[in-house]
Amino acid sequence: MTILITGATGLIGSALSAKLLDKGYTIHYLTTSKNKLQNKPNYKGFFWNPEENQIDKSCFDGVEVIVNLAGASISKRWTKSYKEEIMSSRILTSNLLFETLKGVNHSVKQFVSASGTAIYPESYEQVYSEMDTATTDDFLAKVVKVWEKGANQFSALNTNVAIIRTGVVYAKKGGAFPELIKPIKFYVGAVMGNGKQVQSWIHLHDLVNVYCFVIENQLDGIYNAVAPETISNEEQTKAIAKKLNRPLFLPNIPRFMMKVILGEMSLLLFTSKNLSSKKIRDKGFSFKYPDLNSALQELL
Repeated sequence: MTILITGATGLIGSALSAKLLDKGYTIHYLTTSKNKLQNKPNYKGFFWNPEENQIDKSCFDGVEVIVNLAGASISKRWTKSYKEEIMSSRILTSNLLFETLKGVNHSVKQFVSASGTAIYPESYEQVYSEMDTATTDDFLAKVVKVWEKGANQFSALNTNVAIIRTGVVYAKKGGAFPELIKPIKFYVGAVMGNGKQVQSWIHLHDLVNVYCFVIENQLDGIYNAVAPETISNEEQTKAIAKKLNRPLFLPNIPRFMMKVILGEMSLLLFTSKNLSSKKIRDKGFSFKYPDLNSALQELL
């Protein structure tokens, strides 16, 4: 089977591509950098430029599954112009894929899209599942709504649509985790705010396997890609410090201070999302790193 991946050279995309290649799949990938184009028997790159509405239509040849991971990182300061880039990068990519696919003969049966957990309301006690319709309306939630609207339009092409709402991804290299442990490693770690905010996270290994599971079982619908164990910021900070054998002697960092440093992006450190992954587990998926301790054991 041939799978087309956007964002294939990023943290998640590169790990997913490697896993799918190991499983014997053929990978086509779209890139905006011509120097990243490769042409190997099972791994072939195609150029696109969503801002200019350009795409190499031959990327769809023989493709049965599209995995859309494209989108500007949310881990940069949210200036007005960068917020526009975060939003437009998700709108333009899905729309270009849809409009192009609509005009060519294709064999695509499934569209799998990355998404975020920001759509869920603030929650300390209530655990939200994919069935809950309550949403919040901050900037990231608006991004998720636009993102998922772009994905759902593919159902008009008689294509199964699966949406993967992903928690904070923990990996040894890249993503949030190395930045998360850096202050603790250098003896300046501290709990954020009151520390009670719930962290919904997932190990990169498990996230890649969620995508493989959804593809291989031809699933559709929305799935929360978060570890079964949710944990508070305070519990997480203390667990990492213990594993690194580092003391925590600084007082809790107030929210206003991080807002001065990071601006609106500080929301990521203080928002509380308590989410369930029961739906994917009920389908038969098993997490290799279901709790923070097992994840830290591998990551550290």
